[in-house]
Amino acid sequence: MIRPALAALLTGLTLIAAGGFGEAQARSGPVEAVVTDEKGKPVEDAVVSLTSLGAPAPAPPPAKVIVDQIDKEFVPFVLPVYVGSSVSFPNRDNIRHHVYSFSSPKKFELPLYIGTPAAPIVFDKPGVVALGCNIHDWMLAYIYVLTTPSFVKTAADGKGRLEGLAAGAYEARVWHPRLRVDTEKTAKPLTLATGEPAQVAFVVSLKSEWRIPRRIDPYKGSPN
Repeated sequence: MIRPALAALLTGLTLIAAGGFGEAQARSGPVEAVVTDEKGKPVEDAVVSLTSLGAPAPAPPPAKVIVDQIDKEFVPFVLPVYVGSSVSFPNRDNIRHHVYSFSSPKKFELPLYIGTPAAPIVFDKPGVVALGCNIHDWMLAYIYVLTTPSFVKTAADGKGRLEGLAAGAYEARVWHPRLRVDTEKTAKPLTLATGEPAQVAFVVSLKSEWRIPRRIDPYKGSPN
C-alpha cells in the first residue's frame, strides 16, 4: 500500500516528467530567414540568429570547423560559430600563409606555414573576429561567434533555413560584415508555433564594399 504522501510525490514527479516531455516535443516547423538590401536585392553571407526568450536552447557539443586557404583567399568569407567552437586553418596553397587576428574576442597568430597547424583555435568569446594574412593583404574573412546555437548564414539568394527549433518566443537579429548599424539594433520579436512554418525577414543597409586589390605577378600576369 502506498502512503498518501508518497503517492502525492509520485504524482507530482509524473506530471513534471510529462510536462518536460511535452515541451521537448513542441517543435516549430521550418523557419526561413530572408535578408535583402534597401533595393530589394538578396544579401549573401548575412547571419540571422534567434535567441529564445523562454528556456534557453540546449548548448550543442563543441564543434570543430574549418576556414580553408585556397588560391590565396579564405574560404568561407563568413563563418558563424557557436561560442566554444574550435576552428582549424588548413593552408591548401603551395605557398606559405601567416594567419592572424587583432579582434578583441580572439587575438591570435599562426606564423608562416604550409599544411594544417597542429592545434585548432578555440573561439571562446562572442563577437566578430576579422581574419587577415600578413603576406597577402587582400585576404580577408570573418568569424562571427554567437551565444545562441540557433543561427543560419544566407546563401546567394539571401535565404537560409532553420529547423528543429522549439516552439515559443524568440528575438531575431541579423549581422553582416558591412552592416551600417550595430546588430543589436536589428532585433525583432518572433513567435514560433508548434508544427507551423515561419519566416523572419530583414531589410538591411550595407556599407560600400572595399577590399585591398590582389597584387599582380609581373612574371605571370596574374594575381600572386
